[in-house]
Amino acid sequence: MLAEEIKPHLTKKIIPFWKALRDDKFGGYYGYMDYDLKLDKKAVKGCILNSRIVWFFSNAYMLLRDESLLQEAEHGFAFMKAHCMDRENGGVFWSIRYNGEPEDTTKHTYNQAFSIYALSSYYNASGKEEALDMAKELFHIIETRCTDENGYKEAFDRQFHEIDNDKLSENGVMADKTMNTLLHVFEAYTELYRVSKMPEVKERLEWIMDTFADKVYNPSLHRQEVFFDTEMNSILDLHSYGHDIETAWLIDKGVEVLGERKYEEKMTPITKDLTEQIYRTAFNGHSLANECERGVVNEHRIWWVQAEGVVGFLNGWQKNPDNPYYRKAAESIWEFIKEYLIDKREGSEWFWEVDEQGKPYEGRPIVEPWKCPYHNGRMCFEVLKRI
Repeated sequence: MLAEEIKPHLTKKIIPFWKALRDDKFGGYYGYMDYDLKLDKKAVKGCILNSRIVWFFSNAYMLLRDESLLQEAEHGFAFMKAHCMDRENGGVFWSIRYNGEPEDTTKHTYNQAFSIYALSSYYNASGKEEALDMAKELFHIIETRCTDENGYKEAFDRQFHEIDNDKLSENGVMADKTMNTLLHVFEAYTELYRVSKMPEVKERLEWIMDTFADKVYNPSLHRQEVFFDTEMNSILDLHSYGHDIETAWLIDKGVEVLGERKYEEKMTPITKDLTEQIYRTAFNGHSLANECERGVVNEHRIWWVQAEGVVGFLNGWQKNPDNPYYRKAAESIWEFIKEYLIDKREGSEWFWEVDEQGKPYEGRPIVEPWKCPYHNGRMCFEVLKRI
């Protein structure tokens, strides 16, 4: 049932929505649509938004083989190349004005990672060596400018001097390092290694998995820690349900791409534990709560958390076919998404956030720098590939 419903949702709802946001005058994709579906053609264009759209259309093309999807990916790639990349200092800016001029010249490791992710997939879809060369260049920038002995530093100015990490710090703390950035560097390197087989990327994937296992994963609490000081000590009692279920399947995928038994044996017990803990603590029979800070659960239903829940539980069921309740959980979350998160209005996509009863929070935009087709589009791809 999942695949039969998700394919038309992808082809008739998500893909047409994002195609309609293409900016043919200034390049890339429009950066903001408010709750009332008013499109702001002069809004800032987040480089994360644009790179995720390139990733989305590249993978949609590889799955569906519709040439129009590759043309969309090419359009986004042209904008990345012409406007998002800093030709003088290297790396990718945080955001661009609607007309292609730099808006926020912060260099964030998270943003470099998503560009690697997009460029690697675009290379896979198009065969353009230039895209792979750009991904390799960003890999070397992260490894030479954004790391220390404990892991990945976060935020930098245009010339790569370290600055406060206000863009990926939340919940009242200022984090020197985050699980979120580490996860998405891992995800980007998995894709880069899959398409390039570069030994130095493999080495870093192994290092990141060791770091997840030894410093991020908390075995006594069956969760990952989220925010860290510079030496990777946790600085907040926070359980991010969406990130844990996302991490479980992304690490399983990374282990598969890596193909090293040692890491399969090291990481599989951790990904199983994360999946089971999310099922027990965050899943209420139809959807996933957002997070738990200092023992207080945030019950909001966020679009990306539900999408990752579908993939994570589907992955959990495939890895443990004797646990059919994971498959049922994935199907139940999809029912919740269909009923409450997919916006039924013409010319819309998914709501950003609904309450536990499924009522949308008005004022949350439909498109903004973080709200893109990455999580829900990827959910569609993964379901169609797995079932």
